[in-house]
Amino acid sequence: MSHSTTFLATGPRVGIRHLTYADGEAFTTLARASRELHHPWLAPPVTAEQYAVYAERLIEDSSRAGFLVCERDSGRIAGYVNINNIVKGAFLSGALGYGAFAHAAGKGLMTEGLRLVIAYAFGPALALHRLEINVQPRNAASIALARRCGFRLEGFSPDFLYIDGAWRDHERWALTRDMVR
Repeated sequence: MSHSTTFLATGPRVGIRHLTYADGEAFTTLARASRELHHPWLAPPVTAEQYAVYAERLIEDSSRAGFLVCERDSGRIAGYVNINNIVKGAFLSGALGYGAFAHAAGKGLMTEGLRLVIAYAFGPALALHRLEINVQPRNAASIALARRCGFRLEGFSPDFLYIDGAWRDHERWALTRDMVR
């Protein structure tokens, strides 16, 4: 269960809210249950200590923002979306990272949640112009989510991120405020 039901935005089935320190137990329990789904694409925190470091970066660093996608009726966390490397000024950009938890995968909840985060990021709260997603080319589910949310493929970055013990190639997908309908 969620520690907060105050949503920043809601859709028919989910709401988004900021990640909090109090979400640690629920988040790490879901992350441990989702290890098979996440490997080798991402590694969310699975211990209280890892979560504390993760949450501190997202809560205390103004160049980052962490959101939880929660089922509206129960408040149960379905997944998460982070905006990293938020740059203001002339760039007005951020890089998205996201993951669904196993119980919610394949149900469209992350599509709805990511669309809410996009609207929030392009709205007055963050006033960004551009969002970018970097995805490993074989991560079909993540690429499908980017496509469903209107992102366009912009390029390829060899050895872009260090994941699962190696530097991994990534595709760059982007969305600008004027592309959102």
